[in-house]
Amino acid sequence: MYLHLGQNEIVADRQIIGIFDLDKCSSSLRTREYLAAAEQEGVVLDVSGALPKSFVVCDHPYHTQIVYLSQLNPSTLQKRAESATLEF
Repeated sequence: MYLHLGQNEIVADRQIIGIFDLDKCSSSLRTREYLAAAEQEGVVLDVSGALPKSFVVCDHPYHTQIVYLSQLNPSTLQKRAESATLEF
């Protein structure tokens, strides 16, 4: 199955490591350090098109991980991941 993250970006559900709420997690020093390091490595893709609400960490064949910034709420992404349909 695949998960639509926004802005025509789709990832395979087997590649998803985690879906995180950007507002809640960004208050943590470790999360800010992780996102800053990912940004420096060039593995952050902003597919939000606006103010991001969540970030999705995925396995990637050429990098250790890749981070997608999405405008969708984490609960919306979770519901899409748990359903058997691809919603746009």
